[in-house]
Amino acid sequence: MHNQQLDLPVFDYRFKEEGGKKCLFDVFRKKFVVLTPEEWVRQHLLQHLWRNLGFPMAFISVEKSFLVDGLQKRYDAVIYNRDFKPLLLIECKAPAVAVDQVVFDQAARYNRSLQVPFMLVSNGLTHVLAQVDAAAGRYVFANGLLSYDALIAAQ
Repeated sequence: MHNQQLDLPVFDYRFKEEGGKKCLFDVFRKKFVVLTPEEWVRQHLLQHLWRNLGFPMAFISVEKSFLVDGLQKRYDAVIYNRDFKPLLLIECKAPAVAVDQVVFDQAARYNRSLQVPFMLVSNGLTHVLAQVDAAAGRYVFANGLLSYDALIAAQ
């Protein structure tokens, strides 16, 4: 599982086995987490955003609970702007899960509660970045991933 090729740069990770499960060290949460296909994607994506696209580590929040229509949910990641307001909602899926309308709709449901100006959905192979135009009730899709500074400038 930890050798799944993704459309993201490769990074060095620390692995260990715990309770018969393979784990990797998450530098954002500062702990070992169980390595699942979705976690493999999340780690690669967050590492890429941080190391290559200038997203400050201190502004990356990973797997936090929040309410959606009164139900407890958990987002994959939210990136904050320099004023600590949510900037980018990230929804990660395993590489075998298609990034389709159903997945995008899940992120959009989460975003109704979070009110984040950008959404990124990725399975590690396909990445869909959209700016939320709440006033017009539509999304403006970007070509590829944008740097932190480009998202800040576009909000």
